[in-house]
Amino acid sequence: MEKISILGAGTMGHSIALSAAWAGQTVSVYGINEQDLENADKGLNNKLKVMADNELFTAEQAEKIRKRIRLTTLLEGAISDSTFIIEVVPEVLELKKELYSRLETLISDDVIIASNTSGFKPSLLAEEMRQPNRFLVTHFWNPGHLIPLVEVVKGEHTDEATVERAMNVLKEMNKKAILLHKEIPGFIGNRLQYALFREAQALLDAGAASKEDIDAAVTYSIGRRLPVTGPLMTADMGGLDVFAAISNYLFEDLAKDQQSGETLSKLVEEKKLGDKTGEGFYSWKPDISAELNKEREQTLIHFLKTDLKADKL
Repeated sequence: MEKISILGAGTMGHSIALSAAWAGQTVSVYGINEQDLENADKGLNNKLKVMADNELFTAEQAEKIRKRIRLTTLLEGAISDSTFIIEVVPEVLELKKELYSRLETLISDDVIIASNTSGFKPSLLAEEMRQPNRFLVTHFWNPGHLIPLVEVVKGEHTDEATVERAMNVLKEMNKKAILLHKEIPGFIGNRLQYALFREAQALLDAGAASKEDIDAAVTYSIGRRLPVTGPLMTADMGGLDVFAAISNYLFEDLAKDQQSGETLSKLVEEKKLGDKTGEGFYSWKPDISAELNKEREQTLIHFLKTDLKADKL
C-alpha cells in the first residue's frame, strides 16, 4: 500500500484524505497555516458525523478513520515517508510549478506526484520537472469523499509504471478510476458537464423556458437515467438509428457559443455568483442553501450505499 500525502487542506484536500483513510490508509495532509488546518479538522469531523449518521460506518469506526489523517503545516514532515503525493493547491499554474520544483529537491526518484487539477494538461504542468515520467493528473470530483469518479490523465512523458501505481492507489481507495488516452482540456467529465451547461445557457438566453423548467427538464428526465446509463449506452438502448437521425437534424441547431452566455456574464459582472454570494441564477438564502446542500449530500450518500452493496455481491 502506498503512503499518501496530500498537499492542500481545503475542501477537496481533506475530502480526498477522508476517502483514503476510510479505505484504511494512513495519510498526511499539508496546510499553509493553522487556520487552514483548523478548517480542515472541522470539515473532517462534520463529514464523518454525517457519514456515521447515515450508517456508512459506526461512530467508533469514524474515530479510527479520523486518527489515520494527520494534519501539518510542515511540508517536509508531510512528505517525509510518502510514496504517492497528491497536489490539491489552487488552480494557478505558476504556484503548482513552484511546488513541483520544490518537491523534486525533497523526495526520492520513485515518489509519484499527482495533481488534482480540473483542467490543466499534465504535460503543461510537468514541463519544467526533472522527472516528468513520474507525474500525472488524478482529478477527483467534488465532494471527493462521496463521488467515486477519478479521472486519470497521463502526460506526454508519463511512464506506464506511474499510471499503474496511480490506478492501484485509486482502486485501494474504492474509487472508480477512468484513464484518458489523450490530453484534452477539461478531460471527460467537465467537457460533458459544460456541453450541457452551454445548451442550458443558450435556452435561457433565448427565452425558450424559465430557469426552473430548464433545470427540471434535466432532473426529471435524463437525470433519472444517468445514474444507470451514460450517453453512449443510452443511445444503444434507444436505438442507434434513432439517435443518428436526431443527431443529423439537431446538431446543426445546438448552441455553438464560444464564450459564457449573456445572462451568466451579466450575473458575474454584478458579483451575483450563486450560493457563495446569496444570489445567482437563483436566490440563495441561508436556509435554502442549507436545505439543498443537505439534499444533494443525502442523494450522493444514497448512491454511494448502492455502490457499496453492489461491490459486496
